[in-house]
Amino acid sequence: MYITCLDLEGVLVPEIWIAFSEASGIPELKRTTRDEPDYGKLMNWRLGILREHGLGLKEIRETIAGIDPLPGAKEFLDGLRAEMQVIIISDTFTQFAMPLMKKLGYPTLFCNTLEAGEDGMISGFRMRIRDSKLNTVKALQQIGFETIASGDSYNDLDMIRAGSAGFLFRSTEAIKAANPDIPAFETFEELSAAIRTAAGLQ
Repeated sequence: MYITCLDLEGVLVPEIWIAFSEASGIPELKRTTRDEPDYGKLMNWRLGILREHGLGLKEIRETIAGIDPLPGAKEFLDGLRAEMQVIIISDTFTQFAMPLMKKLGYPTLFCNTLEAGEDGMISGFRMRIRDSKLNTVKALQQIGFETIASGDSYNDLDMIRAGSAGFLFRSTEAIKAANPDIPAFETFEELSAAIRTAAGLQ
């Protein structure tokens, strides 16, 4: 049995931090895992910028409330879920993701947790497990599943390579050039067809 494992931001929804960068007028926050492979380093840097500007969960959630799934994302996800199990494996946080899950029809999401004080200021973050994307697909494989994975960033590469099939989706030219052996797609129709072919559905 196949399970498809998808990244969230950049694949199904816009990048939250880029949207918040634009809303807050802080261009430094546009940096994502497409730019920085070390997620812990990236998050600690982001939290430092938030503290510097006195921004917390309230302001970020206000931005997230205005974010919609990428055009065609829900239909793509619904189509996959009608034929196989799908898990979204993301380095985002529960406090950010739940409004987006509602708009996507509440798919299964594995992500992380923010630590915040009563004042709403973010003090830290707790990763679910180390190397969560890779270790999640390995755990799924250990209990008898074949995995197919897709994402757009550096932190997706391990889970993409670990399974029966893996694909880049709307990735950067630098990531695609550095990983020419991984098929790369730009449309949901192409990605859906590749996943269904890998799972023997067409």
